Amino acid sequence: MKHLKFVLVMAIAVNVWECSDAKFGEKGEISPRRRRCYDGSLPKRLKKRDRKLSLDSSVEVCHRLYPRVSCCPSKRAAYQILHRRDARIFSTNNTECAKLLEEIKCARCSPHAQVLFQSPDLDKGPRGEANLPRLCPDYCRSFYYTCRGHIPELFQADVDEFCQYYGRRDGGLCFPDFLRKQTRGPASNYLDLDQYEKIEDINRKHKHNCYCAQEVVSGLRQPVEVVHCGDGSQRLFILEKEGFVKILTHDMVLIKEPFLDIHKLVQSGIKGGDERGLLSLAFHPNYRKNGKLYVSYTTNQERWAVGPHDHILRVVEYTVSRKNPNQADVRTQRVLMEVAELHRKHLGGQLLFGPDGLLHVVLGDGMITLDDMEEMDGLSDFTGAVLRVDVDTSSCAAPYSIPLNNPYFNSTNQPPELYAHGLHDPGRCAVDRLYMDANGSVVILCTDSISRNSTAGRVLQILKGKDYEHEPSVLELKSGSTASPVGGFLYRGCQSRRLFGSYVFGDRAGNLRILQPPPEGVVGGAWQEKALCLGSSASCGSSLSGHILGFGEDELGEVYILATSKSMVQSHSGKLYRLVDPKRPLVPKECQRLVQAPELLATACSRHCKNGHCTPPGRCCCSAGWDGPFCRVAKCEPACRHGGVCIEPNKCYCKSGYSGEQCEKGEGGTTGG
Repeated sequence: MKHLKFVLVMAIAVNVWECSDAKFGEKGEISPRRRRCYDGSLPKRLKKRDRKLSLDSSVEVCHRLYPRVSCCPSKRAAYQILHRRDARIFSTNNTECAKLLEEIKCARCSPHAQVLFQSPDLDKGPRGEANLPRLCPDYCRSFYYTCRGHIPELFQADVDEFCQYYGRRDGGLCFPDFLRKQTRGPASNYLDLDQYEKIEDINRKHKHNCYCAQEVVSGLRQPVEVVHCGDGSQRLFILEKEGFVKILTHDMVLIKEPFLDIHKLVQSGIKGGDERGLLSLAFHPNYRKNGKLYVSYTTNQERWAVGPHDHILRVVEYTVSRKNPNQADVRTQRVLMEVAELHRKHLGGQLLFGPDGLLHVVLGDGMITLDDMEEMDGLSDFTGAVLRVDVDTSSCAAPYSIPLNNPYFNSTNQPPELYAHGLHDPGRCAVDRLYMDANGSVVILCTDSISRNSTAGRVLQILKGKDYEHEPSVLELKSGSTASPVGGFLYRGCQSRRLFGSYVFGDRAGNLRILQPPPEGVVGGAWQEKALCLGSSASCGSSLSGHILGFGEDELGEVYILATSKSMVQSHSGKLYRLVDPKRPLVPKECQRLVQAPELLATACSRHCKNGHCTPPGRCCCSAGWDGPFCRVAKCEPACRHGGVCIEPNKCYCKSGYSGEQCEKGEGGTTGG
C-alpha cells in the first residue's frame, strides 16, 4: 500500500511539472503527448452526454471534429473563438472553399492547437501570427487548389511554396488528422474516412502531369483559330469560319464589332467535313508599325467558275484602319496568291511567320490526283506543300519576293516558293518563335495524316527541301482512332514551368497530348510523347468537353484551345479555353507584363499615300494614273498640251482658250499648233 501511494504521488508530481513546464523544448516544439490549447491552457474532456449530442449534430462542425477532448468547452464558445478574428481573410462566397475554411477555423478548438499554430517556423514567417495551422500535405494542396482564386490575400505563391510554409513535412502534428498512423474512427479526434478519401481523390487529380482547361469565353460561332498581333496590347483575335474576326481584349471582353468582316467574299461549308471558309490569320512581325495582316480563305468568284474546281484558296494582305486600331480596312485588300481547289477537304491554308520574318503558307493536298492536276492547267502546283515567301519587298510589281535560300529558287520544274512538300491533311502547324537550328532554319511542327485516304495521324518536323511522302515522321499516331489530329503550339509561356518547350496538340475527339523534345546536345534523340491529363471541373472549376477545333497562343506564349460541345455546324456553341498549370498561380508575378493600348497607324506612308498602297517596308505604290513620291500627282495619258494641268488621271484641265481631252483645240475649235 505504501508503494502504491508513493507511485500515485510521483505521478501527480510529474503531471504538475509537465503542466507548469515551458511551452517549447530544446527544439522549440512541445511533445505531441502534451495537449495544449491555443492560449496554453489544458483542453477539456467532454462528458458522454455532450459527446453524443455533438456526434448527432449536423451543424456544429468543430464538435464533430473533436467529440472527446476539445479547447471549445461549449458550442457557443467555439464559435466565439472562430469568428472573433480573421473575418476579412476567412470570407468567401465559394461553397467548396467555405467548407474547408470552416474546418480550418476549428483547428483553434483542437487539443493540439498550441502545436498547430505556435510552431517557431510560423512565428518567423512574414505574416507574424499565423492565420493557418500546420496543414497536412494532402490537405494543404487540396486547400490551395480549392481556395486560391477566392482568397487572393492568402495565396501569394505557388502550391509548393505555400505548403512549404504552412504544411508539415517532418511527420509531426498537422491539421486535420494529426498523427497519421493512428486509427481513424467516429470516437477519435480525426476526420472520418470519407473525408480523408475525398482529400486523397483531389490530390490524385493534381498529379504531376495534370493541367486545367480554364474556360475564357463561350458563344463563338465555328471558331477555327485564335492568334495575337504582338503589339503589346495582349488582344486575342478569334477567327470564325464564316468570315469574321473578333477581338478579345486583355481583360477578356469580346468586342461586338468585328475586327474584320469578309463574310461576303468567303465561301464556307455548312456540312461536317467541309473545310471551306476563313482559314487562317497571321500578323506581320512589325505589325505595330506597318499594320499589315494576312488572311487565307476560300472563295468562289465568277472568273473561277469554269472548270472542274468550284473554289479557290486565296491569300490576301490587309492593313489596319488609320482611324480605329480595332478594325481592319477592307479597302486595302491586296491579293498575294491564289490556288485552285477541286475538293472540299484537306485544304490546309494556315499562315505563320517564323522568327526569320518570312511568311509560311501550309497547304493540304486537296485530295487532288495527278489526273486532276492536268485538267486544272497546273494551277494546283502548290497543293500538299509548305511555301515560304518574303512579304517585306518594296517592289510595286509583285506582292512578295522569293528568299534566295529557298530550296527550289533556281529550279526549272518546281515553283520557287516551295519550301517542303508531301503533306496530305495538315491539321495546323506551329513555329518555335524562340529557337532556330544551327543552320538558321526555323523549327516547325505539323500534324498530318499518313496518306490521302487514311485517318491515321503523324507529327512532322518541317525541314527545307524535304518530301514527306518518304521522310520519316517525328511521331506516328495510333490508327485505331477515327479522330484526325489537330496541331497545337510549342509552349513558350511563363505560367507553367514544367510545360515549357513541349509541343501541345490533340485530336478532334478531345484527347490532348504533349511531345517533349530530346535533351539539348543529344544528336538524333527521339521526342517523347505522353498524354496530357486534364483535371475535372471539381478540381479545376471548368473542364474541356466536346470536339477540339484548334489551338491558339497569346502574346505571353500561353496556349489556348478552341472546342465545341456540338457539331461544327451548330451556331454559337464554340468555347475558348486556356491551358493552366494548377501547380502554379494563374498569373505569377514574374509573368506579368504591362498592357499597352493599341496605337493608331502613324507611319509616313499611311499618312500621305492617298492614291496607292503601302508596302510593308513603307513604300507608297501608286494606283493606275497616279505618280510622285506619295502618289499625289495625277498621270495623264496622253499628256496635256498647251499648258493644261493634269489633276485627275487621264483628264486635263485646260487653260482659257483651249479645250478637248488633251487641250489640243484652240479658240474656234481649231487644233492648236
